[in-house]
Amino acid sequence: MALSLPRLRLRRPSFAWLKPPPLPPDGNMTLFEHLRELRYRLVVASIAIIVGMIVCLIFADQLFNLLLEPYKRAVELAQESRPDIKAEPIFSGLTSPFLTSFKIALLAGLVVSAPVWLYQVWAFIVPGLLAKEKRWTGIVVGCATPLFLGGIALGYYVTPNGMAALLKFTPANVGATNLQSINDFLSFLTRLMFVFGVAFEIPLFILLLNLAGVLSAKMISKYRSYLIFGVFVFAAIATPSPDAITMLMLALPLAVLVVVAEVLAHIFDRRKRKRNGGIDADSGIAHDKALAALEAEDAARAQATASEPARVASQVTISANGISDVSTADTPAPRTMAQALGLDRQN
Repeated sequence: MALSLPRLRLRRPSFAWLKPPPLPPDGNMTLFEHLRELRYRLVVASIAIIVGMIVCLIFADQLFNLLLEPYKRAVELAQESRPDIKAEPIFSGLTSPFLTSFKIALLAGLVVSAPVWLYQVWAFIVPGLLAKEKRWTGIVVGCATPLFLGGIALGYYVTPNGMAALLKFTPANVGATNLQSINDFLSFLTRLMFVFGVAFEIPLFILLLNLAGVLSAKMISKYRSYLIFGVFVFAAIATPSPDAITMLMLALPLAVLVVVAEVLAHIFDRRKRKRNGGIDADSGIAHDKALAALEAEDAARAQATASEPARVASQVTISANGISDVSTADTPAPRTMAQALGLDRQN
């Protein structure tokens, strides 16, 4: 008698988890629904970053040469005035080439997959926003991305100047060679580009405060010199190299962007003034109609209270016949003791 073995049924892979969780009709979500939504967004963003990293790992050599170009340019700039300077990039360790390639691929994967994971962040936040907030958030994201990329590009461009100034501190005629670790250089370069990218968001932050009504254009104009001074201080602290060239290359564009933000703030305040019937944004509270009505009502109530005659405490006069009179300022005095005690039978 032959034994029949059960057939193994292979399940087809399901890609239903790639679809976003359904949104309730009323838009209200429980805590577990929010966590499920967050899990989905994180999974999709992680997959996009991993795919981008794998693709960039194929072009690791080209990306390595692209990131090493500022160092080569810095050596050339330093050797124009100091031909005796010698500098060579090195790998310090057996695993350093692999870690360097992995780091480059990861950074490039983050940049390549940025539209995907930025959209996932946006899609997770949008259900909790109003229509007006969605519009302003879209404008902010649309402006923040070019500013951040522009700051990164500027940081990449000015890095050779700063590094050349540092290489010139090499003592002359000693035969020393600058051995630069590639890992340290990549950390220096990525940190510098990130600082430049974040710094370019400062004027946008100032403009957002103006749109929110926290910072008016007049206040920005009043403290413009302090803002520009703060920009130079931030540039001096944020740039990792001690040379003045890198600091100026960061501070000067930031100062220009602050002035541009001030001009835009004046335009926005002028539109608010026209929309509010000529009322200035700074004096909007003073001209608020509801507040004026409440103040008029309080003044009328205070005047009515002051004109009302003060009440005199009840006086009880005791005579030889007993209580003869109980009077107040508001009620007429009773004529007899019976009326004063409420014992008048006729009434």
